[in-house]
Amino acid sequence: MFNRQFIYLCPSNLETMDAVKFVEEELLSLDENLPSFNPGDTVVVKYKIKEGNKERTQAYKGVVIQVKGSGMNKTFTVRKISDGIGVERVFPLTSPNLESIAITKRGKVRRAKLYYLRSAVGKKTRIKEKR
Repeated sequence: MFNRQFIYLCPSNLETMDAVKFVEEELLSLDENLPSFNPGDTVVVKYKIKEGNKERTQAYKGVVIQVKGSGMNKTFTVRKISDGIGVERVFPLTSPNLESIAITKRGKVRRAKLYYLRSAVGKKTRIKEKR
């Protein structure tokens, strides 16, 4: 009995999915100014940070080790070495705090997820550049 009432009260799944896709497409069309990048690329991400009532922009330069998700849920992880310690940060691609992404170097890699960089030391962390 519960299932029949639920189906009766809710709109069909097709109508709901179409509405979700419509909203996602509208919001994604606003982010067309962001460049296309892949794992292995070196990028500079400018991100707004709010501290109290102040707001500043922080530049985060590193190598993209993964791009994950699709649509509104798309995220990318950037890894950099700071004072000899590896630091990774995950950025949502559709975040309003994301100011810009600048690609400084295109990397030539054969993997979609570059987790091996976490354990690599020295010259093994180098990524060849596309020509």
